[in-house]
Amino acid sequence: MTLHLDDLRVRHLGECRHDSPLSALLAAKRTSPHYVAEGDRVLLEDTVSMLAEHGLPPEDLPSFEAAGPRRKIYFDPARVTAGIVTCGGLCPGLNDVIRGLVQELTVQYDVKRIVGFRNGLRGLTARHRDDTIELTPDRVRDIHNAGGTILGSSRGGQDAEEMVDSLLLRGINVLFVIGGDGGMNAATNLAAAIRARGLDIAVIGVPKTIDNDLPYTDQSFGFQSAFAQAANFISSVSIEAAASPDGIGIVKLMGRHSGFIACYASLARNAADIVLIPEVPFALEGEDGLLARVERHVRTKGFVVIVAAEGAGQDLLAERGLLEGGATDASGNAKLGDIGGLLRETITAHLTAAGLAPTVRYIDPSYAIRSVTANAYDSVYCLRLAHAAVHAAMAGRTETAVVRWRRRFVHVPMPLIISHRNQVDPDGDLWMSVLEATGHLVQGPAPHHPLLVER
Repeated sequence: MTLHLDDLRVRHLGECRHDSPLSALLAAKRTSPHYVAEGDRVLLEDTVSMLAEHGLPPEDLPSFEAAGPRRKIYFDPARVTAGIVTCGGLCPGLNDVIRGLVQELTVQYDVKRIVGFRNGLRGLTARHRDDTIELTPDRVRDIHNAGGTILGSSRGGQDAEEMVDSLLLRGINVLFVIGGDGGMNAATNLAAAIRARGLDIAVIGVPKTIDNDLPYTDQSFGFQSAFAQAANFISSVSIEAAASPDGIGIVKLMGRHSGFIACYASLARNAADIVLIPEVPFALEGEDGLLARVERHVRTKGFVVIVAAEGAGQDLLAERGLLEGGATDASGNAKLGDIGGLLRETITAHLTAAGLAPTVRYIDPSYAIRSVTANAYDSVYCLRLAHAAVHAAMAGRTETAVVRWRRRFVHVPMPLIISHRNQVDPDGDLWMSVLEATGHLVQGPAPHHPLLVER
């Protein structure tokens, strides 16, 4: 996907006429290795060869608008009523983002009223639009010490026009949507409906995905907390498998379309013998198939540990008629088959037929991972994203997501955030690290794409 400078420009509600309460702090700020001035931009690409391909002067290269406070802002803070909503599945750090938004709005911009919509975008529908809570610094002071979201969350499509009516009835000027691809898609549709009516309501997205599969962001908030927790489960299963005769340890982790958690968690503990991700196909049968390799591990090492992303091997489930064809969840995502169950059953049957007596330790810790509190790194990351989101909204940006790109905080047009999925590149350096850590590479049906990773 080739992007040009115009593709990366974010929408403004209008000219910024009000002095920012942070203007004095910004008076002497200039771009440095640690700060990007508001008139500067952050390059999309970061290698000499990619930049040279454009054949453009620096000011015309594809680049993002820098995030952060502005000297002039669009909204008069005294007239602002802000709304906050969390959408989709749980993820570490949701409460941290809510807390950061409320603190920045009230302390730095002196916004007097912040409305929290309950249970996702359902809270903006006509039936549930009274299901709100008033968010104040006192109310959110300690919420970062708990997992989940104090606002609740949900999945599913809501009517954009109905949600606009709810914003008008509540007097909302700026709405912060914290969500994944489903939430960002809904926010994009909502912003389009607002624009069609000619309304001055800013919609700012804080992208959230525990799978780390949204593009144009270095890493999703909560991801580090999630894979750290996942790594602990890998260690536990490894210990169980090693303590059992012919032990089989299987950990199924989140990752519908992207194997980032499986990769990072496996690297963190280096206890996995085989790593399976959606981006890399594998076979069960045959001399180089998964079952034969598991058997060789058990006979030589005494046990085996397998880490599988939930979206791995879906083609194998389809071949066996174990997928609900066309079935989707409330967010429109295709329902996955249970790769963990298939691995457990086929490995047990194969090893038993081979004269072994496998002891299988299988765990799917997804909900235990999603619900944990953010670690220190993610807590800081969430706070900084919240600050950037508030600055963007008060400066009149809309249909915009705040992310960190190349370690700089930037504004990304919301449609780009849902334009495609971020995935592990089988030819990239992350997968190469997994191959190096596990010590074995098997060529699959596609050139240069490893069938699986085996230690």
